[in-house]
Amino acid sequence: MTAPVPTADAARRLPLVLRNRAFGTVWLGQVLTQAAVRMFQVGVSWWLVAYAVTGGRGLASGLFMAVSTLPAVALAPVVARAVARFAHGALLRTAGATAGTAAAALAAWAYTSGLPLAAAYAATLALAACQAFFDPCLTTSVPELVDDEDIEAATGFELSTQSLASLGGALLGALIVDRAGVAGLAAGCAAAYALAAALIATVRFRTPAEAPAEGAGEPEGRRTLRGILAGLPYVRRILICFTAANLFTTAVFVVIPLYTKSVLGDGGGTIALLEASLGTGTLIGSFTGARVPGRPTTLGSCLLGVMALALALPGLFAGRYVLAGALVAAGWCVGVIGVRFVALFQRLVPAADKPGFFAVMQAVLGATFPVASLLFGLLGDHLSAQTLCLIQAAGLVPAACALALLREQDADVQPSADTPSTEQSAQLAATGGAR
Repeated sequence: MTAPVPTADAARRLPLVLRNRAFGTVWLGQVLTQAAVRMFQVGVSWWLVAYAVTGGRGLASGLFMAVSTLPAVALAPVVARAVARFAHGALLRTAGATAGTAAAALAAWAYTSGLPLAAAYAATLALAACQAFFDPCLTTSVPELVDDEDIEAATGFELSTQSLASLGGALLGALIVDRAGVAGLAAGCAAAYALAAALIATVRFRTPAEAPAEGAGEPEGRRTLRGILAGLPYVRRILICFTAANLFTTAVFVVIPLYTKSVLGDGGGTIALLEASLGTGTLIGSFTGARVPGRPTTLGSCLLGVMALALALPGLFAGRYVLAGALVAAGWCVGVIGVRFVALFQRLVPAADKPGFFAVMQAVLGATFPVASLLFGLLGDHLSAQTLCLIQAAGLVPAACALALLREQDADVQPSADTPSTEQSAQLAATGGAR
């Protein structure tokens, strides 16, 4: 008896990464690069606190995290021009190969001699700069890899897997440092970047003439970024609230290694547990947030309050599982907030202004990360890590109160025709600015 031949409908039921080799290959390259850069950040941050620095651990770790986030903000105009000017496949290969070369050079240095702190800072700056080119270039190149009817699915798949790759890298970073040092960490990153560049080199990107004409017919002459925010006072006030909140929430990436070393006296295994707790909570929140009832600003103020309580607990009661539980709760709040407010902004921002608005949103929220890293790093050299947890909690209270005062304006918000689905909102939130 002859086996049935798969139909076109049956083929389309397969995941996009399996039925489209070009997209699947490039997606795998992105997973490798994102896991590598996160693994490097978590691993070196732990190395600074646990092994390399005896005095000023907070400043060393905070400065490192600040340096690792600067390129995405500072290079945004350069990245935009490069993505518009150069072939996307070549740009992706170059970014991956350059990052791999930098990581390999650091690994060789660490194997042959003692590694100075400046080399670690320079390496993270190079890796973060390469990633700042890689991610937006890949997102922009989606129409060159898939058919028109698959563009939405490809974009959603690419966005939703970013946080999973980052989580995987965060789990490995400190563990590798404890067992193989920075040399082993850098060698692993170099291998991941080299494999990503090699995979992308096998893919043929379609020319602009062959690619689907996504977005054709959109109005020209969009408003400036300042003009967009000036015309949306309600949205602007919400962004201000979350920018203030981010100064305290993003400090968790500095507090985690300091708390592990000084309060718990543990090693890389605990760092992995804590990073997994935060990442898991965020993912759960991202995919359940649309089902949480309440108007966005009312719910957002309540969630910031819950996050404040969660972060206060390890400040009052020291313990590995106390902090892990608090991070799960805080991550869930972040995920829900991301879903609800990305969806709200999709409703409120005019379609022609959305590209500019979401660019400025990411820049505004992302700019708080280096500030928070430096501030809490400096504080960590003079205050206990438990006190830092209490400061984080206290700092969220004014933002929660300010957001609560905006709740009455939600009554006038009506969904528009281009409001994203629950799944799209979750995917956007999983990668968005509420980090």
